[in-house]
Amino acid sequence: MSRASLPILRFATTAALFVFTLLTISCSNSLFKVKPVNEMMAMPASAASVNVGSLSFRASPLLTDEETQQLFESNLQLAGLLPVRLEVVHNSGETIEMKKLKFRLSDAANSEWKLISARQAISRIIKANGLTLYNPNARKAFEKDFRAYEFNVKDPLTHAEGKRQGLLIFQSAKKEPVASPKNLSLTIEGLAQPVQLKLN
Repeated sequence: MSRASLPILRFATTAALFVFTLLTISCSNSLFKVKPVNEMMAMPASAASVNVGSLSFRASPLLTDEETQQLFESNLQLAGLLPVRLEVVHNSGETIEMKKLKFRLSDAANSEWKLISARQAISRIIKANGLTLYNPNARKAFEKDFRAYEFNVKDPLTHAEGKRQGLLIFQSAKKEPVASPKNLSLTIEGLAQPVQLKLN
């Protein structure tokens, strides 16, 4: 082997070890360290709320990088995402078909934010963080942990269940990073009358 080829061989070996290390780490962990959902802090006292008789709603946006880093070890705002914590309490009456409800988020610029699934949000987070080399099992682990926070909009809400909470994930209109949106308003349609919560 010639001396000229030694630096190339060293570089190739170093690169291979680096990739192997990344994959090994990814095998044993999630892409990001997600805080267990049962450790999430209580809804802030300042959360917007409204009572429509049979149902009560409370909602609060996660506006800062610090808030999403604490939960997901990743910057959702950088990915153009805005999580909104939602709590629905079934006070009385018949079962509510949650899948019939429509959740709309708007801001001071009258921009319409798009409600997306946790799976779609995960793809945005991975892209925004520039992750290209990772073990599929690490992604699956992250998906499982992240989706535990997703608000269940599919199953009916019964009085026996009592209360349901989770995150609604909204994507900014132009998929741009989120930067302190003003006058956020969450509108819930599908009830006898639309419900509106002023979030900030």
